[in-house]
Amino acid sequence: MKKLALLILLPLFATPFLKAQNVDISGFARNYTGVLFDNGEFSILQNTLNLNFEKPGSKVAFKANPMVYTYNTDSVNFSMREIYLDLYFDKIDIRIGKQQIVWGKADGVFITDVVSPLNLTEFLLPDFNEIRAGVYAAKFDYYFGNNIFEVIWIPVFTAIETPERGSIWFKQPVFPVQPTFDLSKQNVTASLENSEIFAKFTAITSLVDVEFMGGYTWDDTPVLHMTKSFGMNPDTQMPYLSGINVTPEYHRLTLGGGSFSSQIKGFIFRGEAAYYSGKYFLTEDMTAVDGLIEKDYLHYVLGLDFSVSSILVSAQFIQEHVLDYEPGIMTKETQNTMTFLARADVFHETLHLELFSYIGLTNEDALIRPKITYDYDDSFSVLLGANIFVGDEAGRFGQYKDNSMIYAKIKYNF
Repeated sequence: MKKLALLILLPLFATPFLKAQNVDISGFARNYTGVLFDNGEFSILQNTLNLNFEKPGSKVAFKANPMVYTYNTDSVNFSMREIYLDLYFDKIDIRIGKQQIVWGKADGVFITDVVSPLNLTEFLLPDFNEIRAGVYAAKFDYYFGNNIFEVIWIPVFTAIETPERGSIWFKQPVFPVQPTFDLSKQNVTASLENSEIFAKFTAITSLVDVEFMGGYTWDDTPVLHMTKSFGMNPDTQMPYLSGINVTPEYHRLTLGGGSFSSQIKGFIFRGEAAYYSGKYFLTEDMTAVDGLIEKDYLHYVLGLDFSVSSILVSAQFIQEHVLDYEPGIMTKETQNTMTFLARADVFHETLHLELFSYIGLTNEDALIRPKITYDYDDSFSVLLGANIFVGDEAGRFGQYKDNSMIYAKIKYNF
């Protein structure tokens, strides 16, 4: 706790020195409180201090972004979300350090936006500019004309963050018998051989913006290898499943894809797709090794944005498809989802009304997120919103139907 207090107070005491060095200091303090509809219990009690230290420059620049969360009354989390150095040359920019990397054109959906893993400890509820984890990387951007060629090398693998046992967002996979777990393969050793590489080409024209990307990476979510053991029923002389040993393990993925956006007569058309090779899926096929089968996988989105009077409207259709599908795979062959967004700024843009929804077409479930934000001034705002889960437990959103909540955020920017 003393070390944490020092980490919080040190930047504050160092502020005069940093300002003397022309370091820009900004950030926010925020209280975030949520209450469950079902029983009135607090779903979240969070306080956040986010700090940004930025030193601009024509040849060299840097940024550091420490953030402190306090959960409930006894849990504290400190993270250095970003800390990197920028080097600028005539046609090349280089960024080295821990950084968040955002790719793609989709809203609230992560298709080619896979360089930075996600923090899913609160499902998809955190602000999208906070849901990505920073990765240790070297990023090279080469500019020629209106085109950009980008290469990212990640020497240290960073996994997706998942809810801990006891969290309302934790969901234990269902096994036919009580499993045992072998965690010996849960980590990826930091080495040159295990590093990740991504590349992207961006072309900006008067008619359309296009991106093409590829990557040799790790699946951010571990695959559950299952070794089954069988016993013999002495009465029926029939075998029965007596035990399962589960070994979480990360696997390599090769992916390629791209995105586009174009504006035509006030309408913005967007699209994004990624093709994954080497993705593993759980299967009920008893002959499958470790209960897994490897298949290629396609994930894409088509979106449309437009305005009606002063209301911004956006809709997206998302599809996930397992290629060369076989019976027994425990993921559906095709899953369709839609998103809908409507947003309006009223009262001289001091009151912001927004409705964002995920609609699971395949599983007939949804996550509905209305919110209203009032800006008292440029630095202080109050937000009131709700997260409403609809559907049965088989759906991606319906499984959290007991977690529907109302929440408030009080935020001070400086």
